[in-house]
Amino acid sequence: MPAKFVWRQNATFGPGITRLFMRPYNAKVWTTPPEEMASEWIGERVSVVDYRRALENVLMQRDDVGWGPNNTFRFPRTGGTGEIYRRLAERLGPRVQTEREVVEIDADRRVLRFADGASDEYDALVTSMPLDRLVAVLSKAPSALQAAAGELRRTSVCVVGVGYERPLDDDKCWMYFPDGGVPFYRVTNFAKYAAANVPAADTTRFSSYMTETAFAPPDGRPDRLAEGVLRGLVSAGVVEDDQTVASTHAIDVDYAYPVPTVGRDRALAVIQPWLMERNIFSRGRFGSWRYEMGNMDHAVKMGVDVARHIVEGRPEELWAP
Repeated sequence: MPAKFVWRQNATFGPGITRLFMRPYNAKVWTTPPEEMASEWIGERVSVVDYRRALENVLMQRDDVGWGPNNTFRFPRTGGTGEIYRRLAERLGPRVQTEREVVEIDADRRVLRFADGASDEYDALVTSMPLDRLVAVLSKAPSALQAAAGELRRTSVCVVGVGYERPLDDDKCWMYFPDGGVPFYRVTNFAKYAAANVPAADTTRFSSYMTETAFAPPDGRPDRLAEGVLRGLVSAGVVEDDQTVASTHAIDVDYAYPVPTVGRDRALAVIQPWLMERNIFSRGRFGSWRYEMGNMDHAVKMGVDVARHIVEGRPEELWAP
């Protein structure tokens, strides 16, 4: 039987776009058979094209640069997106502690235990720890909770950055690649985001691209991925084959995307109420395990909402069971 996920794409975009882009692209991103994925998340995360407007743009040979929710955005001049949170943490001073691993949570006594042997008590716990890991460190998690956590699925991503000794002359921000002939599903023109993303901020000499390649955690990163990325950037026409590579850098992101499988909501309906009954609020991309509210802005909003809920009793506005 055709997947619910694919039927939703056919109904929304038509069989042509589904066949040429949506199905192959999503296969690369999710590393999950469509038959095992739900479709409800699409309404929140996939922008729908107005076909009349698209046809008019084609006939008028007009580039519709205003389309989409992120056609304009701000990006830190230095430090990447992490700079936003580093600056916020500075305001809180010593109240922010890092690199302390939680190894056990006693939900009944409301006690955290850390890898260094220390412990701490809490009244309410707000956590963005991946939900499956959170359940794993609960000292008295019932078997039903453990089983539900075992149903949650994720993808991992290898980010390969490539710097070139060539001027920044590409006006694109980011590009998507459904083609199975290249390993990556997305390439970001990183030097365009901020000049400081190349040495000495010299975009007259250097350019850089950030590529993302998804893989299923049990399979591990594809072999010789960096070499495949370099070949793919050339074959996809992003760079010319005679460009000098200045550097490459690879980072594995173990928890990249929470997969909206058909059984996800059933698992969350077991885990989240149990936690909230014990004043544990699991939020953020992997704390909620809901991709449709998994962007940075969603995560910040969830944090603000839950803080107001705990302190002032306000209902949370974004997160919902």
